[in-house]
Amino acid sequence: MKVTALSKSMNLIKDIDTPAIIVDLNIVKENIHTYQRYCDDIGIKLRPHIKTHKIPALAKLQIGAGAVGITAQKISEAEAIISEGGINDVLITYNIIGEQKLKALRNLCEKVKVSVVADSSFCVKGLSKTFEGAKEALPVLVECDTGANRCGVISPQEACELAELINNSPGLIFGGLMTYPPISQAQKINSFLTDAKKLIEAKNIAVNTVSIGGSPDMWKVKDIPVATEYRIGTYIFNDRSLVENKICSEKKVALTVLATVVSTPTKNRAIIDAGSKVLTSDLFGMYDHGSIVNFPELRITQLTEEHGTIVSEQKTNLEIGQKIQIIPNHACVVTNMLDEVNLITEEKKLKKVKVIARGKVW
Repeated sequence: MKVTALSKSMNLIKDIDTPAIIVDLNIVKENIHTYQRYCDDIGIKLRPHIKTHKIPALAKLQIGAGAVGITAQKISEAEAIISEGGINDVLITYNIIGEQKLKALRNLCEKVKVSVVADSSFCVKGLSKTFEGAKEALPVLVECDTGANRCGVISPQEACELAELINNSPGLIFGGLMTYPPISQAQKINSFLTDAKKLIEAKNIAVNTVSIGGSPDMWKVKDIPVATEYRIGTYIFNDRSLVENKICSEKKVALTVLATVVSTPTKNRAIIDAGSKVLTSDLFGMYDHGSIVNFPELRITQLTEEHGTIVSEQKTNLEIGQKIQIIPNHACVVTNMLDEVNLITEEKKLKKVKVIARGKVW
């Protein structure tokens, strides 16, 4: 049986049943410390997004390196990531709507320090009703749409109006500004947030936090000087999208998918046991469904639920039973597909680690 190696650790993983997620802890730690040093050097706080790894132990490594807290997307995700202790500051970057979620948020705030975001008076009123009479006011950041066309108020004036509403709402305190920014539009982003900040400060309301984020522009943070905090997730593992866009090199990729060739119907086509249930269907504007380590000439052109199709203009030179490593297009969704990852420790030993926050979408 042939085995393709991403590193000298391949002998450790060759007997793992597939499909499986492999994570190299040495690379993880190097990625964490490299980016923390970058943020420290330019004077911005780092608040990593745990949606990429969903594992408490890795979040604690990030905090231990200097992160001010963590970012979570949903309440249940935050509950899972704090479940093992050692994490005390959480920003939830999602509009929290509905009585059940608001009740869960109130309970979460009794365990750790929590901040949230809002982009509408509807959201703010629900938060205020829930936290009126609480021991501590809930910090609420105004989410701004600076061009990504997702959630967020669409003008600095609207940001100011919502900040005033938050500041005057029982149980709440204005926590600052937050955006999920568009790629490579630093001037536009900085202008929007600077204008919003000035308008709010003119109302005698302090803007202590301006939170931005996104892996594609992770090395361009200083181009948005109004920002005080950066949220980023993928940097801990890296993936094909970042390699293709020259954000990182392949040697900085900590997460791969291990798959087995299960069929070779023709000389230029092979089938692996990793389909859309593992690699997911995210393309991120690229072609194909991941890159195969040490086989740049091979392409993963098609996925069904349990099958991945590999093709080549020439012979694939793959054999049934052969194991390969794949750098997925998008690491964050891949970790949500399996219950555990296979961690290669610093001592070059294998350790299975549960993905605690997998499937936490509420």
